[in-house]
Amino acid sequence: MRRARVASRGLLAVVLLNAVLLAGCGLESGERKPRLTLFVGVDTSGSFRNSGSYDDAMAFLAYYIYGHLHELGGLDTPRELFVGAIGGRNPDEPKAFHPIQDFADKNIREIEHDLRAWFPPSDSLTDFNPFFQQVARIVKERNLVLAPVTLTVVTDGVPDVSLHKAKSGSAAVYKHIDLGPLEYLSRRMSVRLAYVSPQVGKNWHDLVPHQRVRLWTVDAEIMKGWKGQIRPGGAAEDQERLWAWIQHNVDYRVRSLGT
Repeated sequence: MRRARVASRGLLAVVLLNAVLLAGCGLESGERKPRLTLFVGVDTSGSFRNSGSYDDAMAFLAYYIYGHLHELGGLDTPRELFVGAIGGRNPDEPKAFHPIQDFADKNIREIEHDLRAWFPPSDSLTDFNPFFQQVARIVKERNLVLAPVTLTVVTDGVPDVSLHKAKSGSAAVYKHIDLGPLEYLSRRMSVRLAYVSPQVGKNWHDLVPHQRVRLWTVDAEIMKGWKGQIRPGGAAEDQERLWAWIQHNVDYRVRSLGT
């Protein structure tokens, strides 16, 4: 009996030790979990303004950025955040990116005010390629390749670039969009386009070459529904319906074509 009790105690000690080690490993794994790198693109072209979605998009982005920065409703907290314009007055025109520090300690109204001041819809072109190239450069220079990278872009999605014998919105200009710099940039690369029409979304999926990039589009009609999720008078931290709506409709995790 005594030997049985000693053996039982020894087995219990081994089980407890394994439990402690597994718990420690779990904590370490959680601490080392790579956090999201979030890029936000704002279409500053006149065509996006004329689509009627610009004002709604600026209000939405203020909530979107604030929600991510404060991990509200389970939204991923970004390790880094960069917000830049998609547009230009000349082809291949680079734009400045505002870093995460420009949004720290600001409320939703302050973020929206800054977005409207920084990104007025006054550009004549909509050229997505310089934006994608700058994203790739920033990710490489800052050694962010190990973390998941998401590009969330508010845009009508219609490329308007100077392309020989190609009209704006034609199949040729969609095929000219180059996601190549993003294809092998990160272990998980997602590009999300919000406020596009159903046909434009289809053009991106069917005509824009991509393989590993996870492409997701949200129709402008669907995006109109985000305001209906807000509880009037409620604090941002208590807008569970809105954060759930964003996760389900905008931050939906789509698979890449290569998986």
